Amino acid sequence: MSFTAPSQVIARQLDYFTDKHVMVAGELEDTFPAELTKHAASVSVFATNYGYYQTMKKHSNVTCYFGVELTEDTQADMILLYWPKAKAEAQYLLHMLLAKLGPNTEICVVGENRSGVKSIEKMFKAYGPITKYDSARRCSFYWGQCMEEAPSFTLNDYFKSYTVEFDNQTIQVRSLPGVFSHGEFDKGSELLLETLPSLQGKTLDFGCGAGVIGSIMKYRNPDIQLDMCDISAFAIESSKETLKANNLEGNVFASDVYSDVNAPYDFIISNPPFHAGLKTFYSATETLLEKAPQYLTATGQLLIVANSFLQYPPIIEAAFGQCDTLAKNTKFKIYSAKK
Repeated sequence: MSFTAPSQVIARQLDYFTDKHVMVAGELEDTFPAELTKHAASVSVFATNYGYYQTMKKHSNVTCYFGVELTEDTQADMILLYWPKAKAEAQYLLHMLLAKLGPNTEICVVGENRSGVKSIEKMFKAYGPITKYDSARRCSFYWGQCMEEAPSFTLNDYFKSYTVEFDNQTIQVRSLPGVFSHGEFDKGSELLLETLPSLQGKTLDFGCGAGVIGSIMKYRNPDIQLDMCDISAFAIESSKETLKANNLEGNVFASDVYSDVNAPYDFIISNPPFHAGLKTFYSATETLLEKAPQYLTATGQLLIVANSFLQYPPIIEAAFGQCDTLAKNTKFKIYSAKK
C-alpha cells in the first residue's frame, strides 16, 4: 500500500509512538493510522472529513471520531497532527485537542514544507517546546510536549460572522476556519444565485460550505424542503449556524457525495468543490454530475456553477443527454440539465 509523503516521513520515526495512545488529526489522506496500530498502544482518529471518517471506520483497530469538537473521553497522551491546508484550522485543532487532553500531552506534527508547516514553531510556543527532528520528501517532522494548561475551548469563539447583501436582502453568515468562502461572498455563488429559477419541492444544496447558497434559496423560496450537505464537519456546523442566524429552516448533514442523501430531489444545486488540500480535486464533482439523474425526480433539474476552464459539460451531457449554459462571465459558467 502506498502512503503520502507525510506518512512516509512518520514511518521513519516510529520510535516516537511506541507504547503511546495516539490521537491522529488534520489533513489525513491515507490509512496510515491503521499501520500505526502495529507500533502504538492505541490509535484513534479525529476526522473533520466525512469521507475519511467512513474509510477509517472500516478498520476495527482504530477508534474514529467525526465532528468539529472531540467531546468523548479518551486515553490519548499524544497528538499526531497532519498539517492542514489552512493555518487557522491548525490553530483550531491544537487548541481544541490540547484543551481536551491537557498538559504533558506529547505532539508530533508532520506536513509538506510548501504547506507552511514551519508555522508550528511559533504557534506551539504558548503550550511548550517543539523541535524539528526530520526533513525528507519535502516534508518536516516535529516533536514537542504541552507543558502549559491550554485555555478553555469554546467553539463559538472560532466562528467568524459577516453579512452578504443579495437581492435587497442581508444574510448573516457564520463560518468556521477552513470553510469555503470563509469571510467573503464567492463570485461564482453570486452568479449562480442570480441565475436560479424559482424553486419548489425538495432541493439539495450540495457542498453547502458556510450555508450562503442554501440560506438565500430558502429565503427566496420559503416553501422548499431544503437539504444541505457537505463532507466537512466545519461546513456542516457553519451552515447550521448560518440558518439559525437568519431564522431559516433546513436539514444539514454530512455526506460523501451521495452517500447519505435522502433522494429524490426536484433540484440539485451546487458550487462544487474544486480544491482539496494543496491538490486540484475533480472526482467528487464528477461523481456528483455522473450520478445526478439517479437522485432527481422525473422532472428534476441540476444547476451548478464552475470555473469556465473546467470540462464539465461533456460529463453532464453523458449523464443527461444535454447540457445548457444559462449564464457566464469572464471566470464562471452556470450549467443546467433536466432529467
